[in-house]
Amino acid sequence: MKRLVLGVQYDGSGWQGWQTQPSGNTVQDALERALFEFCGKDVKVVCAGRTDAGVHGIEQVVHFDTDLDRAAYSWINGVNAFLPNSVAIQWAKELLLDQASEDNFHARFSARARTYHYVLYNSKIRSPMWSGRAGWVFRPLNVDLMREAAEKLLGEHDFSAFRASGCQAKTPIKHMYEINIRQQGELIVFTLRASAFLHHMVRNIVGSLLFVGTERRPPDWMAQVLESRDRSIAAPTFMPDGLYLAKIDYEEKWGLPQSDLIELPGFLSLL
Repeated sequence: MKRLVLGVQYDGSGWQGWQTQPSGNTVQDALERALFEFCGKDVKVVCAGRTDAGVHGIEQVVHFDTDLDRAAYSWINGVNAFLPNSVAIQWAKELLLDQASEDNFHARFSARARTYHYVLYNSKIRSPMWSGRAGWVFRPLNVDLMREAAEKLLGEHDFSAFRASGCQAKTPIKHMYEINIRQQGELIVFTLRASAFLHHMVRNIVGSLLFVGTERRPPDWMAQVLESRDRSIAAPTFMPDGLYLAKIDYEEKWGLPQSDLIELPGFLSLL
């Protein structure tokens, strides 16, 4: 028995999120159906982090255990042949599985950090070219003010003010390592890297930063929201369209062939 790790990329526009549902219309459902066709048996995958409906994955990481002996390229090409155009495996890595050890790789629990991008189209008129791929704000945004506000969130904090009511995380305390806000013409890209994220946390943070960017609130307001631990104080949850799970950080000892697609502007060239 071995543990197989896959890097999966997907356009989340037409899916009801990552996690399997009775409808069968989720990315996990599509991947497990393809694995069944390839393996000839049911396969249940474990992911690094679930994404909501409409959220995209540049590099989701999943694992499952199997006794099949296949080369990496065979897993990639073989499973992709059964996947829809909006989902594709990018790489595969076989790891040894020690049944007597607790130090086996785990897509979720072995992760050290997660990175998300939020891509925003900032223009007076909406663009159909960015529909489903970027959020949209028609009011002018002050990027410098948003950067100042974002600094208030760095470090280890209780992020309850940005947590969805249905969040199942055991603790709201997370460490925010960095928040970068970059502008390229009419596109503004928010990049957030943290130890982990609560349900809707990125979209709630982006929504609150937009309150600052439109000068409805001053930058110091972000610190007040954080300290309140009160979800009702923050801005409404922003649309999912521009949210991308970009990268999961793991220790080098696992030797995962992860990509560098989180780098800009290369990332934007994919859209």
